[in-house]
Amino acid sequence: MSFTSRQQGAITLASGGLLMGTIGIFVEEARLDAMTLVFFRCLFGFLALAAYCAWKGFFRTQQFTRRMVALALLTGVLIVTQWVWFFDAIHRTGIAVATVVFHVQPFWVVLIGAALFKEPLGGDRLGWIATAFAGLVLASGVATAGNLQGHASYLFGVGEALAGSVLYASVTLIAKSLGQLRPHLLTLAQCLVGVVCLPFVAPLTAVHIAPAQWFWLVGMGVLHTGLSYVLIYGALPKLTTPVIAVLLFVYPVTAILVDAVVYGRALSAPQLAGVALIVIASLGVNLGWPLVSMVRRGDPARRPVE
Repeated sequence: MSFTSRQQGAITLASGGLLMGTIGIFVEEARLDAMTLVFFRCLFGFLALAAYCAWKGFFRTQQFTRRMVALALLTGVLIVTQWVWFFDAIHRTGIAVATVVFHVQPFWVVLIGAALFKEPLGGDRLGWIATAFAGLVLASGVATAGNLQGHASYLFGVGEALAGSVLYASVTLIAKSLGQLRPHLLTLAQCLVGVVCLPFVAPLTAVHIAPAQWFWLVGMGVLHTGLSYVLIYGALPKLTTPVIAVLLFVYPVTAILVDAVVYGRALSAPQLAGVALIVIASLGVNLGWPLVSMVRRGDPARRPVE
């Protein structure tokens, strides 16, 4: 059975999303602090991506400039910090909540882009963004947490995931100005930043790692930073924006299912409603669905007199 290029891209992107959706298991089962986890993710991810880039000849064909290298290293600082916050958020809130909160990052891209580049937002986009953040309040569980003072660690984890989403949005905007740099090499540079910088921030020499833990650490680097990024980067050029917008939700949906099935942390009905709002709002922004204009067209007071 043969597949078209578009079908191959869809299968590959979905596979990458499924794989990324399982990273929470590796974070939980490794049973190490977030900085140590990110260091080894960067180390093994760097080795995996370096081998792939060398095999594909990317080092020979890529032309580098000082500006390109400087911006790539800057994104490395941002992405490594985001990974640390995200992994710590998983420890504090669970896989599903941390992942869902993090996935409001496309809306930060829109808002930051509008602020920096004077891009017009329009009523429809603002409406979808408001919908997404209403969904965020529900999905995070903050709205139904009751006594918030008794959930300080949980709230801190939600804040970490949300702050991480802002950093990732910033990386996305910077990466747009690095169009000539292969995304594989960009991720490689980001991993290099983690390998070099994290031991200075949190020395790792005293960490005792059991043999069983190495499986999870190597897996985060090779599978979730090497293989998954190769799958996703290889699929995107083959697909249209609507297909990409839909398939990108394979990752958070997988994470929600993993948390429920493996750890018994199923989202409540209000949280699932929040997830639905975020998904719908994201599709609305990415696909240009009308919202405010549609409401106005449906308002009898605004209809012309016949």
